[in-house]
Amino acid sequence: MPTPYEYIESHRAEFDKELTSFLRIASVSADSKFKPQILEACDFVAKKMKSAGLKTEVIETEGNPLVYGEWLGAPGKPTILIYGHYDVQPPDPLDLWISGPFEPTVRDGNIYARGATDDKGQMYLHLNAIEAWIKTVGKLPINVKVLIEGEEEIGSVAIDRALPGLKDRLGCDAVVISDSSMFGPDQPAITYGLKGIFYFELFVDGPIRDLHSGTFGGSVKNPVNAIAEMLGKLVDAEGKVQVPGFYDDVVPLSELERGSIASLPFSDDEYKREMGVDQVFGEKGYSTLERRWARPTCDVNGIWGGYQGEGAKTVLPAKAGAKFSFRLVPDQDPAKIEAGVRAFIKSVTPPGIKVRLEHHHGAAAVVVPLDSAPVKGATRALAHAYGKQPVYIREGGSIPICSSFKKVLGVDSLMLGFGLNDDNTHSPNEKFCLKDYHRGALAIAHLFEELA
Repeated sequence: MPTPYEYIESHRAEFDKELTSFLRIASVSADSKFKPQILEACDFVAKKMKSAGLKTEVIETEGNPLVYGEWLGAPGKPTILIYGHYDVQPPDPLDLWISGPFEPTVRDGNIYARGATDDKGQMYLHLNAIEAWIKTVGKLPINVKVLIEGEEEIGSVAIDRALPGLKDRLGCDAVVISDSSMFGPDQPAITYGLKGIFYFELFVDGPIRDLHSGTFGGSVKNPVNAIAEMLGKLVDAEGKVQVPGFYDDVVPLSELERGSIASLPFSDDEYKREMGVDQVFGEKGYSTLERRWARPTCDVNGIWGGYQGEGAKTVLPAKAGAKFSFRLVPDQDPAKIEAGVRAFIKSVTPPGIKVRLEHHHGAAAVVVPLDSAPVKGATRALAHAYGKQPVYIREGGSIPICSSFKKVLGVDSLMLGFGLNDDNTHSPNEKFCLKDYHRGALAIAHLFEELA
């Protein structure tokens, strides 16, 4: 009888084929026209859970359904809850993809498709590890629950609302999530901190209709000019957010943590080459990694207004809009940030302009202790799978559900990312290294044993 680890090695081709089929499903949660594909992806995950050996159920919500599976045949052993998502980001801009976003293609050991690393590939490797144990040993060494949602890319609204009602059912000792990156190629990492997020959309109205910019220019405030001025005041030239009170509750980095981050093998020059820029940017007094992982930031995520077609059109637009977000750190309160942003936008709105500010979603930052049993077990499991000790890192991205799990279930999340920073998450040509797809499954299979 093969071991679970031998099973994973011998089933690489089958696991690759399954992932390819999964990635073909255009499960874009942000666009309602992809609802049939959302349901198709949900069904795909449910079938995989059942075939892997989990008792499985699709849970309907106010939004996209949840897929829940469990194996609870290890009395007295720890229980973990594995979380992931089957929805993906929109693939735009389509013309920048080398191969189609939903036509999975393997190049240089990577599989390219929307959702490859975020989060279909990383989520699916957990199901492969579960299957490997049950198909070989006939059981798992610990109790495992799995909860996969379909709205992570639009703020996890449905699962947030459903969590309180599922509290007893989801009770566990730790949540395990793979939806982030390693520190670098062949260098596994445990992510112990995530930034929070607060996302806004700003609508700016000027005249009742588009105007001739020659005839009316200089006499009526241009909404595109206005929104550019307003957004430009959010952050100063040194990367400092200008919203009053924004930094009031920020927990400063300790000298111990700053020293730990500084000890990691990171090069600004290499980072600039990778990003295609000639200079790094950010808040004065902090390193690039500190800015990315542990300092709050503000970025404009999109802006529109006026004529966008070919050639010239001399127009003074009637409307403009922008999307912008803040990444938060402990102990910034999203509600306090929202109040400050609304007051700030009101203070910088020019005369002759009407504004409307909408809040899309938000979540608090997360930092977990490094001396817990799950972190120690994960450290050993990653060392087994990769042949080297993992490093401990923070991540500038957000997984809003982590703070919800902590609030409702009272447990921390163990974040084991198997992606890479150049995986083009949320961008064209998203990819996932197939070697890490399989090593990740080995690591999770070892994790089950270590936690037992």
